[in-house]
Order: sequence, then C-alpha cells, then structure tokens
Amino acid sequence: MTKMILLSGPCVIESYENLHTVAKGMKSIAQNPKIDFYFKASFDKANRTSLESYRGPGLEAGMEMLAQIKKEFGYKIITDIHESYQAQSIAKVADVIQIPAFLCRQTDLIVEVAKTNSIVNIKKGQFMNPEDMKYSVLKAIKTRGGNSAEYSQAQKYGVWLCERGSSFGYGNLVVDMRSLVIMRKFAPVIFDATHSVQMPGGAGGKSGGDSSFVPYLAKAAAAVGVDGFFMETHPSPKDALSDGPNMVCLNDLGDLVEKILDIQGVLK
Repeated sequence: MTKMILLSGPCVIESYENLHTVAKGMKSIAQNPKIDFYFKASFDKANRTSLESYRGPGLEAGMEMLAQIKKEFGYKIITDIHESYQAQSIAKVADVIQIPAFLCRQTDLIVEVAKTNSIVNIKKGQFMNPEDMKYSVLKAIKTRGGNSAEYSQAQKYGVWLCERGSSFGYGNLVVDMRSLVIMRKFAPVIFDATHSVQMPGGAGGKSGGDSSFVPYLAKAAAAVGVDGFFMETHPSPKDALSDGPNMVCLNDLGDLVEKILDIQGVLK
C-alpha cells in the first residue's frame, strides 16, 4: 500500500515547549498506518516581510531541538535550508531538507542538499511556470547520479516538488490545480495547503492569510491526485509568531487528514 506523505508541524520553532506540544498532539496522526509522517518546523524564517518579525532560534539551537523531538517521538524530520553551508549540519537530523520557494532556482543550494542523504523537497516558486520546475528537479537528480527529470527517477533519487500557489501581486496567491498534474510528470508532488492560502505582505508588514480555505484546497488537491500534503499546524494559530493566519489549528488537523484519506480511498 502506498502511504500518503504528510509534512506537518509549526511554521517556526517558537520554543521547545511549543514544539513538544505540537509533536505530542500529532501522535495519533503520525501513527496512522496510511500515513508516511514527517514532523516539520523551521529553525529560521529568513524571508520574513519585516526586519522586526520573529525568525526562529537559528541553526544550531533549532537543530538540537528537532533532534530531541526525533529522539523522543521517533518522527522523521523536515526543515528548511537557506544557505548552502547549512546542508551537512541539517542532514545530521533532517530526513527531508526543504528548498524554500524563493530559492527554488538556486543551483548551489540544490546541489549541496542533493549531496546529502536527505530527501530534497523543492518548493515551486510563486513566480515559476510549473513546467520549468523540471530543471530544478534535474539539478538534484543529476547530482545524485541520475540523468532525466521524470517521476520514476525522482522517486529513486529522493526528489520531491511542493506546490504552494502562484503570485499575481496585490497580496494574494492562487492555486492552479493543473500544476499538480504537470509537475507530477517529473517528480512526486506535495501540496502545500496552508501556504497556498497565504496573503503575502497582506497584513501591514507581515503576511496574512485565510485558513478557512485550507480544507477546500486540500480536498481538491486530493481529488486531482498528489503524493502528499504539507500542512502547518499550531495549538493557537492566532498567537503564532509566524504564519498564524494560514495555519490549521492542531485540534482540527486530524479530521481534515481523515477527509483527505477518504477522498484518496474513493479514487483508489
């Protein structure tokens, strides 16, 4: 049975206590035999709208906390990378290293991540034609010894793509479901249901969003067909230090995941 990939956790590491609370609250989801679960949190949010916005505890402290979560709960870990030099340190803990959307064409960054043993998850830039993401995939595949951007090669060499909508300016993102089909020709596709409802810079010096649309987009993506989902979650999104308006409340995540699994079950 092919499991549904789920990447989920808080947007940024706010504290170890918050990280532990979210990890503990996700145990039943993580233990679902239908799910291939990865716990997600960022040690640094390097592309915040404002210089004053909270970024996280940094590489060393952040990876230490994620290592503790991995040890206690047995979760596989995914986190973002921002600089090429960080790759080897992150790979000591992270099973998946995520290339942020704004950096999806950064050759040196993709190559350094591909030199590790971690899965490479490349977020599609809001400015990118989905067809052109095959070139980012190919950078990772060729670094790992492959020679073509196609689904089977990406699976073999551990390269994923992540859809998070397209930006047309004016503080909004729009998801074109055709991109899921297009990109799935050359890599497994993860649908980012929470960043897809983000409104970049739409909250006066920080990003806004509308999490009420997350279930609709997630269910639509499940019906189109994807390999997994990225959904950030928090015990109290309104109090979150980053991306609160588009995160799913921790208490609501389980029901949404079950609905997605139901849709996938029907399709099968």
